[in-house]
Amino acid sequence: MKKLYSLFFIVFVSSWSFGQILSDNFNYADNALLTDNGWTAHSGTGTNPVEVGASNGLVYTGYNTVAGNAAVLDNTGEDVNKPFATEVTSGDLYLSFLVKVTAVEAGYFIHLGKNTSYAARVYVKASATAGKINFGLSNTSTASYSSTPTDYDLDTTYLIIVKYNVSSNGSSSMWVRSTGIPATEVSAGTPEHTATGSGQSAIAGVYLRQYANLTTPVQNMTIDEIKVYTTWFGATPCDLVLGTAATTCTTTTLNIDNYSVNIPFTGGGTGTYTLSTNHGTISGANPSTSTEGDIIISGITEGVDVTLTVTGGCSLTKLVTAPQCKPINTLPYAESFPYADGSSLNDTQKWTSANSGDNVTIAAGNLNYAGFTSTGNSITFSGAGAESFTPFTATTSGTIYASFIMNVTDMANTGDPSVTYFAGLSDGTTGGYNARIFLNRVGTQYQLGFDTASSTTNYDATMRNVGDIVFVVMGYDFTSNTYKAWINPSLGTFTDASPATLTVTPTTAPTTFGGFLIRQESTATTPTIVMDELRVATTTSVLLSVSQNAIAGLKVYPNPVPNGRLFIETAANAERTVAIYDLLGKNVLNTTTSNSEINVASLNAGVYIVKITEEGNTTSRKLIIR
Repeated sequence: MKKLYSLFFIVFVSSWSFGQILSDNFNYADNALLTDNGWTAHSGTGTNPVEVGASNGLVYTGYNTVAGNAAVLDNTGEDVNKPFATEVTSGDLYLSFLVKVTAVEAGYFIHLGKNTSYAARVYVKASATAGKINFGLSNTSTASYSSTPTDYDLDTTYLIIVKYNVSSNGSSSMWVRSTGIPATEVSAGTPEHTATGSGQSAIAGVYLRQYANLTTPVQNMTIDEIKVYTTWFGATPCDLVLGTAATTCTTTTLNIDNYSVNIPFTGGGTGTYTLSTNHGTISGANPSTSTEGDIIISGITEGVDVTLTVTGGCSLTKLVTAPQCKPINTLPYAESFPYADGSSLNDTQKWTSANSGDNVTIAAGNLNYAGFTSTGNSITFSGAGAESFTPFTATTSGTIYASFIMNVTDMANTGDPSVTYFAGLSDGTTGGYNARIFLNRVGTQYQLGFDTASSTTNYDATMRNVGDIVFVVMGYDFTSNTYKAWINPSLGTFTDASPATLTVTPTTAPTTFGGFLIRQESTATTPTIVMDELRVATTTSVLLSVSQNAIAGLKVYPNPVPNGRLFIETAANAERTVAIYDLLGKNVLNTTTSNSEINVASLNAGVYIVKITEEGNTTSRKLIIR
C-alpha cells in the first residue's frame, strides 16, 4: 500500500491538540526500524530490533489519525524509547495507545520514563480463564493487577489510557476500552487498575519493551497510535487545580479505623463546581467561591480508597489511596496468625505491605516443634510478591531476638541452584533490613544462611529436605555488636548463651531494631514456605514464653463445664481464636468465632488449658470438663 508521507506530516503537525507532547502512528515504510524513525534503543541495541509490519495498523473508531503500519513486539532483545521535546517534571500525563495481543507471556511492554528510571508500566498476562488475558499497571518491575482483573480477548484491538501523576509518589490509573472514547476522565468511570508509590519525578519519553521470543515463552503484540497529553485527550485545562492529597488517620488501633483527606486547590472562584465522593463526608473550602483552600473528606474507612469527583465548571477526579492506620506492636510480641484461612496477611492490623504484588496468605493449621505449642493458623508464600512488614517497639540497646517455625513445602518453582533471603529483622522501616535469613537450594535439598547484607556465604552446613520442620531464632547484642542465629535448638535447654549455629560481626553496628519482614523475591528463587509462631522479644526466656496481654472483661463460664457448652465473653465481643490443649500439650480444639458459645461436647472429662486470642491480646485459663 502506497502512503503519502509528506502530506501526512503537514496534516499531523496542524492537528495537534492542546497539551499534546508526543504522537506516533507508526506510519513508516513497511518493515522499517523504529530506530530509523525517531526512536532510540536503550537496551539490547541491535538484537531483534523493533520494526513496523506491513499494513498492520490497528483501527479504533474516533481515535486513529491515519490507518497504516504499527509497531510489533514479538521477540526478546532491543527495547526502544521516543523522547519528548521537553521532559515533564510536574502535573499529570495521559498516555494512550492501541494494542492487540496475539500471544502472551506475563510482563510489561510499554511505560513512561527517563533514562533507566521507569513509571506507569503496563503489564499483560494470561488470565486464569483459558484464552483470555488481563492488563495490569505498576510503577515497579513487580507486576500489579486488580484483585478481580477483567478478562480481555486475544487478537482484539483495545484502547488503553494511562494517567500518571509525575512525582516521587507516582499515582497512576489505567482504563481499557474496546469501543468509544470517554469525553472526560470522570465519564471514563472506575479505572481497571490503579497503582501508587515508587514513582519518578521526571518523565522524558515513552518506552517500548520486548521481553519474550516467539517460541516459548511467547510475546506477540501490536502497538499503534501512541499519544501523550497533559490533559484528558488534550482537553482545555480547567482553571481549578487540585493539589497533592494528604491523609491523616483518626486513630491507629488494632481495629479498623477511620481517616480523613485534605486536598488543597488553587484557581477556584472561576466557575460553579459540584463535589462528590464515593466515601466519607465533604467539608472545607468551597472552590466555587474560594480562590484557594483545602477540600476535606472525613470519616473514610481505613483500607477504602476514596475518589473526589468535580463536575460543573470542569471535570476532575482525584484518587486517594487509603493509608494503613496500623499500630506499632509492643514487645514482647507474639504472632500466631489467628486470621481467616486464605485471607491476606497485609490486610490484618498487625501487618502492612512494603511494596506491590501478591500478598502473603493465611494457611489453615499449624507447624509444631518439640517444646513449642502452636495456636491460630500459619502463613504461606511463594515466588514473587509483596513484602510483609510488622513494626514493633523500637529497640536501641540490650538485646533483641526473633523466632519462627518454618517448613519449605515445595521447591519445584525454583532454580537449582538458587539463593534468596526470605525473612529478617528491620531497622523499623519497610525496606531497612538489619539481618536476613537466607535459603540456598542445592539439588533437592537446601541450606539456611544468616547475614546482614543482601548476599552471604555464611551458611549452616546441615542440608535440609522439603517437609522438614525448622525452628529459627536470630538475635543481636548491642553490647558485643554480635548477631547470632540458632537453627533447631533444643528448647528445653536453650538460652542466649547456647552455642549459635551462625554468627555475624557487622563492620557498622546497627542503631535501631523496629520491625520484622517477610520477603517474596521471585518465582525462580522463593520456594513455597509455610511459617508459623513469630515471636519477638528482648530476652530468649521471654521469647519462648511470651507474656500474655489480658483481654478486657474476659469471662469463661461455667467452669467446670457440666454439659458440653462453654461460654466466653469479653468487653469487645470481637472475633476471637479459642484453642484448647490437654495436659500433654496436644491441641484438641481450635476455632475462630464471634459467638460466645463454644461446643466442647467432644472433649473427654478432664483438665485442659484454654487459650483465647482477641484483637492481639491472649489469655490462658485452666478449664475442667465434667
